[in-house]
Amino acid sequence: MQNILIISERFYPEEFKINDLSFYWAQKGFKVGVLTQTPSYPFGRIFSGYKNRPIQIETVKKVKIYRVFTVPGYTKNLVLKIMNYISFMLATTLSALFIGYKYDRIFIFQTGPLTQALAGIVIKKVYRKKVAIWTQDVWPDTVYAYGFKKSRILKVILDRFVQSVYRNCEYIFVSCEPFIKKIKGYVKDKKIFYFPNWADETGPGKMRLLMKLSKVKRVQFTFAGNIGKVQNLENVIKAFLSLPSAWKIQLNIIGDGSNLMNLKDLAKHDRNSRIVFWGRQPVMKMPRFYGPSDVLIISLTNKPIFRLTIPSKFQTYLSAGKPIFSIMKGVVTDMVRKYDLGITADPDDLKNISEGFRRLYLMKRSEHKKFGSNAKKLLREQFNKEMIMKNMTEILNIERG
Repeated sequence: MQNILIISERFYPEEFKINDLSFYWAQKGFKVGVLTQTPSYPFGRIFSGYKNRPIQIETVKKVKIYRVFTVPGYTKNLVLKIMNYISFMLATTLSALFIGYKYDRIFIFQTGPLTQALAGIVIKKVYRKKVAIWTQDVWPDTVYAYGFKKSRILKVILDRFVQSVYRNCEYIFVSCEPFIKKIKGYVKDKKIFYFPNWADETGPGKMRLLMKLSKVKRVQFTFAGNIGKVQNLENVIKAFLSLPSAWKIQLNIIGDGSNLMNLKDLAKHDRNSRIVFWGRQPVMKMPRFYGPSDVLIISLTNKPIFRLTIPSKFQTYLSAGKPIFSIMKGVVTDMVRKYDLGITADPDDLKNISEGFRRLYLMKRSEHKKFGSNAKKLLREQFNKEMIMKNMTEILNIERG
């Protein structure tokens, strides 16, 4: 039985899919370690019960966790965000020199900057270990999507860096199928496997004690997740505000993020109190909100990288068995249309978004139910958690080394 070291910027008690995979491997008898940082996401504040030390070690569910220092305050300051990325890269690379020899396989869970893969590459070079990466965010596209100017010099630097990282990985997994073509542009000879994220559990057994979303009966539209600029919620709210005031309709926004206050200011124009902000909620409580919701909203700005992306909330929405209102372009909208999961709208077109609200508001309940049934079917066939983790483990061939 082999030892696996996971390198991940985020880990339990932060809520990410790598938690499930690491605990799954530990349950199967593998010796699992995680090299991560002091938990602080999504608020940029150190979690209660933790101290921000250069290194601290704890064990959770048989998983040994090595935590390095994090730079707090990164949610509201770009300089601090970049410093946090650099700090994590340097601290994990240094730590890797001291703990890398203990592990047979390295597994990189890349949610943000690809620089976090450097610690794994160091272990590969120094201790001759095999490296796998599960890419959730394709570089360098993400860098440009977040506002960095695509200069010739930056492109050359990033392209060479991306190519070097993937060349040093024996196994490459991607969470979104369109990522394969992007990465193939850097490493044509590598086999790349599509392994999507699975859904957070929101089944019937989780739906007890449902939230009462409003005092009067309304058609409930719900968005849940990170609230930043890229979620395009300004356009969602503007379109919602254009709907007739007599309609019994409500927009629920669940989550927190850097753009929350701007959205609340925009929502002040809602004289009928039909836009409700619920704040950030634990994953375990989300079924209480999904249950009474009639439609679930997924929205992103119109950037090339986001056309390739499947936000993890998409799978969770499928699990809830509700119609999906996709306000984005790309692979998610294609799936909503192909599998008849709901309604789509152009993220830049306020009239089109407003029309989507109108159609879903006036739609018969039988149509909503059909969308929900199609969602459950797609979930079973393509986003089954046990199947994905089992198949990934078999490809890694961990047992045989």
